[in-house]
Formats: sequence, structure tokens, C-alpha cells
Amino acid sequence: MTVAELAKELYPEDLFGYATKLTEGELNVLKKLREELEEHVRPVLNDSWENALLPREEILTAFRNAEIMSHPALFEGREGELRVRETYNAFLYLELTRFDPSVATFYTVHGGLGYNTILIGGTDEQIEKYGSLVRSFEGQTCFALTEPDHGSDIAGGLATTAERKGDTWVLNGEKRWIGGAKTADFIPVFARDVEDKKIKCFLVQKGSEGLTVEDVQQKVSLRIVNNGHITLDNVEVAEADRLPNIHGYGKVAEIFTHTRTDVAHIAMGTAAGAFNAALKLTTEREQFNRKLAGFQLVQEKLARMQANVVASIGYSVRVAEIQETGTQDMLNSSLAKMHNSLRMRETVALAREVCGGNGITLATDVARFFADAEAIYTYEGTHEINSLLVGREITGIGAFV
Repeated sequence: MTVAELAKELYPEDLFGYATKLTEGELNVLKKLREELEEHVRPVLNDSWENALLPREEILTAFRNAEIMSHPALFEGREGELRVRETYNAFLYLELTRFDPSVATFYTVHGGLGYNTILIGGTDEQIEKYGSLVRSFEGQTCFALTEPDHGSDIAGGLATTAERKGDTWVLNGEKRWIGGAKTADFIPVFARDVEDKKIKCFLVQKGSEGLTVEDVQQKVSLRIVNNGHITLDNVEVAEADRLPNIHGYGKVAEIFTHTRTDVAHIAMGTAAGAFNAALKLTTEREQFNRKLAGFQLVQEKLARMQANVVASIGYSVRVAEIQETGTQDMLNSSLAKMHNSLRMRETVALAREVCGGNGITLATDVARFFADAEAIYTYEGTHEINSLLVGREITGIGAFV
């Protein structure tokens, strides 16, 4: 099977053929991932969503078996690189999210936010020690930045403190909305040094004395992802587990440049998943003695959804290509996240609409995409924050405060 044939088989919603930019090896890894997700995660997916339970081992098994971060085929001609190719990364998120947004979000706090924090902030030794655990999924990580009272204003408002005492740091404070925190083996925690007031990052080990993680309850979105409320009560971290290259918010913004693009990809994948689920139902279900997809009003909505998906793939792939040249631009990632999230929100609503009452049940998959889209629309920078970043660039005027 040629690259073009395999790409079309995997992603029929990609009408403009962006997936042909992938290598045969990359496509085969993605195909293997789909098989693993269907085998290990699909049987428990809806129950996990409804009961707000993370099928951690099933998900990690699928990731490990497919080697989505480490398979040799992903590094052909790029031996020694620590990151997969950005274009592959875009389609990895498409594959994950069209399956389930919670699964993709669980991955992005591990392989996106957490991994990039280690790569950007760590020493060679830390990258070797912790990065290898992340890539192999033998150790789970996450990303602890936001707080109960500080989200969009975290740059100036971060309140968690770190005080150095000899070769040990003592952390105090709270973090909230930290995906995967309860099951993480090591947590990158951002805290403000009480001496120089700079933001620093510390790898807090699971089970550390004074560390408490409670699940955020009663969520209506991304229910599979156990968002944690972290309390740090005199938690001690060795100087050896501080990431020394993070010394101020500038490095945090660099991490966001990478991972905001990832969330643009997640929004793209959510739109694709909702569209595919709606297309399946409307081409199978009959009303008034004809397929739902045979009605003009339904076809118009399907066409709009398809257009949104193609546009979003285009945004994601182009930003990925720019990043592959070494250009990491917050404008690009913010523009892509803003656009793809808007198109996603419209697409999931149309998908729910054409499926009627069936669109609010987990049986059609549409309901998961519909509900999960609301969290994706907000996280990694709300629509408003990303709009203001773009606005500042095109006008030269900052309008945040």
C-alpha cells in the first residue's frame, strides 16, 4: 500500500491529503496505535467516561505497544532527536482525539506539557533520566502550573512558594486542574522562589510527604481525565530535582508555544471525531423511510463540518511545518488554537444536532465529543487570551489589562 493509499484509508476526512506528508513508517505507527486503542481502551471507554474513571493501564498499554514516542520508524534520518517530527505530532493528536478527547488530553499533559518541561528546563542528566521514562511510558508525568485563584493571570499571580534550605527546597501552596496528577509518578510543580521572586520548576515525586492530590469532582467535560487539586504542605524537593533552566516565566511561555499548538491539534481532532461519528449515524439511521444523510438540511450541516475539519487540519499541519524549521512563535500557536477551537465548537454542535436525541447518548460517540469540546475550548489559553495575543501582534497594542 502506498503512502497516499494508507493516508486515505486512515483519514478519509482529510480531503486535501495533508496526511501524505507523513512517512510510511509514521503512518504505520498511527495505524498500530488505532488497533491498540480499539483493543485495549474501546471496551472500557464509555463506562470510564460515565463513571469519571481513568483507564490508566489500558491507555498506557496502547501507547507502549504502539511506541508512539519512541518507535525507530519515527526517527529515520533523525537519529538522536528527542522529539518526533511536528507533522507526525499533529496527526498523532488527530488519531488520539478522533478516538477520544480525554485520551488525547491525558497524553498531552504527559507527552506534551510534562515532556517539554523536562526538555526545556532540565539538564542533560535529568533529560536522560526522566525523559526516557516519559517516552517509554514506564513513568507518568503531568504539569502543575495553574492554581485555584490563578489561571489566565498565572504569570504574575502564581502564589505557590519555594524556599531553599541548603540542598533542599520546601514547597507550599495549591495547584488546581492538573490532569493526571493523582496517578503521576513525578509532577513538575511551578513555584515562586521566596528570595528572588522568580518562577522555578521542581520535580515532586509521587508519595512525597506533605503532597496531597484530590480529584476535582462533578465535571461535565473530559470526565476520564482525573484533574487534580494539589496541596503542598512543606513538601521537600532535592536541589537535584529542580529543573535549572526554568528561571522566570519566559521559559514557561516557551513550553506553552509547543503545547498550545498541541491543543490546536486536539481541537482539530475533536472536530474530526464528532464529524465522523455524525456521518456514521446519519448514513445508517432511517427516518421517514430514508437515510438521515439523504435530507438536504442534514447534508448542508455535514458539508460545513467537513469544511471545518479540513480547515483545521490545514492550520495544524502548516504550524507544524513552521515549527519543524525551528521557528517557535506564540502567535502561530495562539492563532491555530483560537481558530481550531472555534471551528471545533461549531462542529460538535452541528454533529449533536444532526444526530437528534441520539446525539446526547454515549452510544453514538457524539455526546463525548460535544461535552469534551467545552474544556478544550478553554484550556491552554482561553479563546479570549489567545485572541488578545493575536490582537497584540496585529495592532502592536497590548490589551490584556
